[in-house]
Amino acid sequence: MSFILQGIGVSEGIAIGHAHLAAPSALEVMHYLISKQQVDKEISRLNNAFSVVRGEFEALQNSVSDGPARAEFTAFLDLHLMILDDPTLSDAAHTMIAQTLCNAEWALSQQMQVLIAQFEAIEDAYLRERKADVVQVVERVLKAMMGHPGYLPVASKHTGDSILVAHDLSPADVMHYKQHQFVAFLTDLGSLTSHTAIVARSLNIPSIVALHHAHQLILEEDYLIVDGTQGIVIVNPDQSILDEYRLRQGQLELEKKKLKRLKSIAAVTLDGTSVDLYANIELPEDMQQVKESGATGIGLFRSEFLFLNRDDLPSEEEQFEAYRTVATEMHKQPVTIRTYDLGADKNLNDAVQVATNPALGLRAIRMSLAEPKMFHTQLRAILRASHYGDVRILIPMLSHVAEIEQTLQLIQQAKDSLKDEKKPFNEHIQVGGMIEIPAAALRLNMFMRKLDFLSIGTNDLIQYTLVVDRIDDTVAHLYDPLHPAILWLLSHIIQSANRANKPVSVCGEMAGDKRFTRLLLGFGLQQFSMYPAQVLAVKDQILKSHLPDIVPLVRKIVKSDQTDKIKSLLTKLNS
Repeated sequence: MSFILQGIGVSEGIAIGHAHLAAPSALEVMHYLISKQQVDKEISRLNNAFSVVRGEFEALQNSVSDGPARAEFTAFLDLHLMILDDPTLSDAAHTMIAQTLCNAEWALSQQMQVLIAQFEAIEDAYLRERKADVVQVVERVLKAMMGHPGYLPVASKHTGDSILVAHDLSPADVMHYKQHQFVAFLTDLGSLTSHTAIVARSLNIPSIVALHHAHQLILEEDYLIVDGTQGIVIVNPDQSILDEYRLRQGQLELEKKKLKRLKSIAAVTLDGTSVDLYANIELPEDMQQVKESGATGIGLFRSEFLFLNRDDLPSEEEQFEAYRTVATEMHKQPVTIRTYDLGADKNLNDAVQVATNPALGLRAIRMSLAEPKMFHTQLRAILRASHYGDVRILIPMLSHVAEIEQTLQLIQQAKDSLKDEKKPFNEHIQVGGMIEIPAAALRLNMFMRKLDFLSIGTNDLIQYTLVVDRIDDTVAHLYDPLHPAILWLLSHIIQSANRANKPVSVCGEMAGDKRFTRLLLGFGLQQFSMYPAQVLAVKDQILKSHLPDIVPLVRKIVKSDQTDKIKSLLTKLNS
């Protein structure tokens, strides 16, 4: 029987092959009481399981082969090791065993639920998504205690064209399964910000998440078409559909090969307008992909990734080394470091702050100003790195000019402290601001007077303007980059900045989506920042674009308030 499933495409492309179902990783945990005399033995059993899993992770670290995804896999394994070694997990379980006389499995699973609840209270989408990593680590420890440690077995008959179908996958699982040459990943759970999605993108493997019931509906060895671009899975397609997708698959492969030829070609429109294509990164390890993409700068270094999932804060030296590495490798090309965009939960020494509505709470620059010592450390590290390249500071989530003024004062204090210590830095470092809150977009002139450059975060700008949680698939249909209000705001910001001769870029998802390249060019945008894997496709669109033809059509799009007409005009714009 043939049918179609719809999910969220997290990595583009088309894969065709046989389904291989991963066994469910979730384990049923029994609850039983033990005697006081058994407490030490039970705690020892738990500790031994932790040691077994630690050994598995360390063995995996040693087995990682060189390749484009090495940095991602290593980072994920480091993260899972940090979770495993976090006393918040093990010590609390020890205490519960001793106080309630319960078995180790039950104590560990109960502490896992406590941590999950804390993560669910975090506003920041990426941090909230890390609860999945806690679950994955705990499940591995539970497996070790229950007598079947290690990875779930793989026994697919179809090497070379197998498509992995799972309820959920940890990055470590993906790493293991990669050895079996799976051509695509499908999961019931997940989102655009899940680790599995990030790994899939780094491997350039078509992948779809949030399919909900794929693991129940798809049978072992079912023949599948995975369209990662459209986010659809076709199960047991008929011959005509299969032929069509094989043709499309071949065309995509040819297009990829052609795009690689554009790496060293300057991004210039047909009418001679030069465009800067920058890359978004999370960690210094991403630099290899940046070099392969041909990006001419770093438009967004998400510094909060240095702060994630640890009990302590990264020191000034640790941050400095990370920032300097990127600045040095970019050889004087721009490196824009966004100050940490953390949510309401600092995850430091168990200090948890839970707001009634964390999406509107203490996060990003608000948190930085509320924690001046922590912010001072980061500012010093960024300033020191500015001695080694064209480093710039980007302030996230601005809503008040007072926030800029306070930040500039703190930057000056950091400069003064470095001068006192005779440590070199760029005295004239540029300071920019993220325009991702409607209040900032609507009173842009006030912000431009204080800042050296602007960067538009389309993800949050759309989310806050339309009041739609972009990772909640129950309202995903309302998250619309082509909403008339969004188009007007983007046009207003870009054109206002251009009139004021203020550099402006877009670093959200729209910048890396080639469907919107000509639209943004028509607004007057000349600086895009995106994932390295998206750079060449966007460059291809730029090279084929002629601004005098684009601008009149884009003006019609902005003036329209009819969704169907906007989509029709966009199709015409891209044809």
